Amino acid sequence: MLRKFKISIDGTEYLVEMEEIGGVPQPATPQPAPQAVTEPVVAATSSSEEPAAKAPEATTPASTDAMTAPMPGTILKILVNVGDEVKENQPVMILEAMKMENEVVAPKAGTVTGIHVTQGQMVNPGEALITFS
Repeated sequence: MLRKFKISIDGTEYLVEMEEIGGVPQPATPQPAPQAVTEPVVAATSSSEEPAAKAPEATTPASTDAMTAPMPGTILKILVNVGDEVKENQPVMILEAMKMENEVVAPKAGTVTGIHVTQGQMVNPGEALITFS
């Protein structure tokens, strides 16, 4: 079904036709696990040069007790480290979604056993963020 809308941008009016797509929302299809990333071999040329920056480590696959992203967004800040004790509802990271900063809180008390994202990384709903024990 086509629907017509009149939109005004900077004083200029536009007539826009949009098709309304109905139906029941379908669950997201599971994404394949990321392949392990191998680090490139860098030969040292002289001892006076600074060591090459280490490539980010490949993320470990998340287990079933992993906390997942509630919505798509960008990780602004990670507030915990691996090995930290957390309480239930304690903020563990800040997720920016739709220009709003959202606190992501621990679902239960426990110890952080793995962090599966990095600061600045974009995440999708259902993507593993942190693993607890």
